Amino acid sequence: MTTKETAAATTTKQAAARQRAFAQLDATFRSGVTRPLRWRKAQLDAMARMLRQNATVIARAVRADLGKPAAETALMEIGLVLDEIRFIKPRLGRWAARHPKPMHYLLQPAVGWTVAEPKGVALIISPWNYPVLLSFEPMADAIAAGNCVCMKPSELSPHTSGVMVDLIARYMDPQAFRVVQGGPQETTKLLEQPFNHIFYTGGGKVGSIVMAAAAKHLTPVTLELGGKSPVFVDRTANLEVAARRIAWGRFINAGQTCVAPDYVLATSDVIEPLAGKIAKAVTRFFGSDPQHSDSFGRIINTRHFDRLTALLPDPKNPATGRTVCGGNTRRDDLYIAPTVLLGVKPDALVMQEEIFGPILPILEVADAKAAVEFINARPRPLSAYAFTGSKRVRRMFEREVSCGALGFNLPLGHLISSRLPFGGVGASGMGSYHGKAGFLEFSHVKTVVGKSAVPDTLSLVYPPYDGLKKILISAVSHTPRVR
Repeated sequence: MTTKETAAATTTKQAAARQRAFAQLDATFRSGVTRPLRWRKAQLDAMARMLRQNATVIARAVRADLGKPAAETALMEIGLVLDEIRFIKPRLGRWAARHPKPMHYLLQPAVGWTVAEPKGVALIISPWNYPVLLSFEPMADAIAAGNCVCMKPSELSPHTSGVMVDLIARYMDPQAFRVVQGGPQETTKLLEQPFNHIFYTGGGKVGSIVMAAAAKHLTPVTLELGGKSPVFVDRTANLEVAARRIAWGRFINAGQTCVAPDYVLATSDVIEPLAGKIAKAVTRFFGSDPQHSDSFGRIINTRHFDRLTALLPDPKNPATGRTVCGGNTRRDDLYIAPTVLLGVKPDALVMQEEIFGPILPILEVADAKAAVEFINARPRPLSAYAFTGSKRVRRMFEREVSCGALGFNLPLGHLISSRLPFGGVGASGMGSYHGKAGFLEFSHVKTVVGKSAVPDTLSLVYPPYDGLKKILISAVSHTPRVR
C-alpha cells in the first residue's frame, strides 16, 4: 500500500470512528438514561469526586502545559468547577420542574407551563488557557440540563487533555461522555456531525468557522470569545488598591485570561503614579525576578511567544511606548516578564489585537467621557472595568458601554460567581453560562398548554363569521369591525 493509500485509509477510519462516537452518544441520549434528575446528580457527584481525588495529578498536568502554579489551578480552575457543581446540584430540581404560566383570558379555562428539556448531544470545544475550568464548567452545566457530551480539548495542552481522557473514562458514564483529541483538522471533521448544541471557547476566527459549520445543521451555538477588555482609572480611585487588582487580573496565568484587563485608560493626573504602583505590585507578587517565581506561569508555545514579543516597544517607533517594568524575555523558557507600558498610541500594534499575555499598555485619556468614546469606537469587549469613586462615572459606564460584563473596582469578579451569567456580546461572543444561565443554555424551554374539551369555548370564534361573531371578535380583539 502506498503512502497516499495509507493516509486515505487512516482518514477513512478516523471518520468512521467519529461517526461511531456520535452515534453512540446519540443512542444513549435517545434511550432516556440522561433525563432523570438522579442520574444527572450522580454524574455531577462523580465529576466532583474526580476533581477532588485527582487535584494533584491535574495541577501537575496543567503546570506541564502552561507552567501554571498549582495554587492558581486550585483557585481558578478546580475550585471554580467544584463551586459550580455545589451551586447547581441543590437547585437542579427547581430549574427542571414545570413552571406554570397564566393563559390568555380568551382561552379560559386553560392551563400553561414551561419545562426545560435537554437538547441532546452537546459538543464542547475547550481552549488551552484554562483547560480544566473551561472544559468541566460547561460540561457540568450540560450534565445538569440532561445532555450527553462530546469533549474536544485543545491540542495545545496535551498533558491536561490526556489526563481528562483517562479521568472521564474512569469516573463518568462512558456511554454518555466522550473525549476526542486532535488538532484543527480533527475539530473541523468533528463539526460535520449533527450535534444538538455546540459550545466553543476561543478566538473569533475559529468562532466564525464553528458558527459556519453549525449553520449546516442549524445547530445552536454558544461562542465564548474574547477581545480587548479595557480598564478606566481616574483620580477618585484608590490607586494602591487599583494597582494591585489590575496587576493581579492582568498577570494571573501569565496574562492568558480572556477577561483579563487588556489595556488601561487613565487620566493625566494619575497615569504616571498608577503605572509606578502597578510595577510595585508586580514586584510584590512575583519578586524582583519573576522568571524564578513559583507564582508566575509561562506562555503556551513559541508561536504565541513570538507573537507577544512583537508587541513590545520598538525604540525606533515612539508610538509603541516605553517600558515601565518588565520587557525581559527568554524564548527557550517561554518566559515573558510582567510588562507595563506607557506612552502607547492607539494605532500601535499592541492595541490592534487582544494581547493574551503579560503585557499591559496604559494610555492617557482626558476624562471618563473620552474613555467611553474610546471603548465604544472598538469592537465590544468580553469585559470592561472602571476604577472610580464617582457614582456619575459608574452610571455612565453602565449606561453607555456595551460589553459582556462590567466590573467596578474589580477585575475577573464575574468569572468567579455561579450566580452571574458569563458571556459576550457582538465580537466577544454569544450566549452565556454559569449556574442557571448555563442550565438554560443547554436546555430547550418547551411551552406546554392544555384545555379541557368541555365546555368548548372556542366555538364562539369558529367559522362561519356571521354578524354576531364579527361583533364578538371585534370586542375581544379590541379592533374596529372589519368589513
